[in-house]
Amino acid sequence: VQLVESGGGLVQPGGSLRLSCVVSGFTVSRYSMRWFRQAPGKERELVAAITSAGGSSNYADSVKGRFTISRDNAKNTVYLQMNSLKPEDTAVYYCNADRRPLGYYWGQGTQVTVSS
Repeated sequence: VQLVESGGGLVQPGGSLRLSCVVSGFTVSRYSMRWFRQAPGKERELVAAITSAGGSSNYADSVKGRFTISRDNAKNTVYLQMNSLKPEDTAVYYCNADRRPLGYYWGQGTQVTVSS
């Protein structure tokens, strides 16, 4: 099982990035998939989630209206579209799969830095 994130980088405030999480070893459409982030000195927090059945999504209040989680079943990939980025969005972003009872699976993370 592997979750590989990409798409992070340095962006100016107000800019956009799209993060990708390419999954191997299981089918993303069968499990809830989430994006977390962790800023320096802070706890890891849930940013966005998409369910398996129906594909409904939910978001942290801090990113509602700016971030969108989606998945491409054909590519077995989960995305996080991030618009109107703010300096406080700076963090390492992690892809996560809820495969209970097998457990939770994590990617290695991708750095997002929002700065002028």
